[in-house]
Amino acid sequence: MSSEIKKNFLERLKTKWQLKSLWQVGVILIVFALTGTTVLFIKQPIFDLLGISLEKGGFWKTVLYLLFVLPLYQIILLFYGFVFGQFGFFWEKEKQFLRRITGKGKAQKPSEKP
Repeated sequence: MSSEIKKNFLERLKTKWQLKSLWQVGVILIVFALTGTTVLFIKQPIFDLLGISLEKGGFWKTVLYLLFVLPLYQIILLFYGFVFGQFGFFWEKEKQFLRRITGKGKAQKPSEKP
């Protein structure tokens, strides 16, 4: 039963992401894992360089994380996507991400059109 659940999960990802094979789903999951792991390793040196302690939480630590680490995550994601032959997939996801952040991807209601 566990194998069936995993297969259904991977099949759903394949459909959601409009991929051609389960192999491609696996590669993309590996890219996400490598990117997350890489960010974990480089976050400490970045915060050390900025003179920020990771032991204490706080508003400014979160702001600095978003300003420095999040963009770096996106770049690393594209890098690993390129290395693993999935750059096109990740580039499309990056464009969607940027449209959401800037608000340029929202559809206008008919009454809102100029």
